[in-house]
Amino acid sequence: MNRIEKVPETMSAKERVLRTFAFEKTDRAPIDYMANPGIHQRFCQALGVAPDDRKGLLAAIGADYWETGAVFVGENRFPKLPGRQTDPVYGFHTRWVENESGGYWDYCDFPLQDAEDEEIAAFPVPGKEDFSVVGLREQLQEVKDLAVYIGHPGIADIINSTGRVMGMEETLVRLLTEDEAVLTYINRVADMQLGALEMALEEAGDLIDFMWMGEDLGTQIGPMISLDLYRRVLRPIHQRYIDLAKAYDKPVMVHTCGSSSWVYEDFIEMGVGAVDTLQPEAADMAPAYLKEHFGGRLSFHGCISTTGPLAYGTPREVEDYVKETLAVMMPGGGYQLSPTHMIQDNTPVENLFAMYQAAHTYGRWESPTGVMK
Repeated sequence: MNRIEKVPETMSAKERVLRTFAFEKTDRAPIDYMANPGIHQRFCQALGVAPDDRKGLLAAIGADYWETGAVFVGENRFPKLPGRQTDPVYGFHTRWVENESGGYWDYCDFPLQDAEDEEIAAFPVPGKEDFSVVGLREQLQEVKDLAVYIGHPGIADIINSTGRVMGMEETLVRLLTEDEAVLTYINRVADMQLGALEMALEEAGDLIDFMWMGEDLGTQIGPMISLDLYRRVLRPIHQRYIDLAKAYDKPVMVHTCGSSSWVYEDFIEMGVGAVDTLQPEAADMAPAYLKEHFGGRLSFHGCISTTGPLAYGTPREVEDYVKETLAVMMPGGGYQLSPTHMIQDNTPVENLFAMYQAAHTYGRWESPTGVMK
């Protein structure tokens, strides 16, 4: 069994993350973990932790975050297709696609592609009654020292969530033309999500620390949509999520893939406290660029690319990469160390050990390297 040598800690994970949202000094940078099933299994085996022991894994690597929320308990009202998985909440279909590292579930057979307005209006969307918060407080009492968030990068996520049932091209066209039937459907989905989020906040808001939502807005080279379209169509819907979080005095983090810093000034106006993913290889997303333009106004969660040294480098290259990222992002506060996406199955286990060990070694404010002062 391998080990991560963790540094002495003087704060709970909860305090560490909330202080980072507020750009206050912490004992070390907060650490997050997310991984695809294949590499997750191998990493847990190397750590000597059961793959389904989330608390044990977080303790082993010193990670700080815990997801919560209302649980879907309704029935699956969508037709099942042979050879497909059907999501019981949103009704999208996926098929298994193998690759040299294992495989993944890819979206397919889009049920609302080329649909008439009547079909879109009749497409099932669960209601608040399809979710439950029974036992939520008791569950969160067991992780009360961790930084607990409600939602996840797929909450809101208007373009992706609509694209999964309608196809991406048609989704973008219908957003651009402000198609009434599609916008009505999108707001029905938002009503469902906001209802489930508020159920959890009402039940256990004192044990929840922040809200996480998402919207992928960039390609690798620039914006996916115009700022004007964002402001006309997406921003008012996103504001509903932010306003709900603010009503319960919770900071908000927004996941945005690709080149998305072009929308960050709007995020700041809207009340967003942190941005996630931060793919450094995308245009205007390098750590130095983000720090220069938004440091002290947005907390940053991400920057450790899953397509760079983590997947293709040596452990030493991973260590240097994490060290360099911390040296740029930590001064002045506000940095939360995380992979940019789910760690991919082609990632060597030894590189994960190098990543999380470097996070502890170089992520201290009083680092022996002197880079975090």
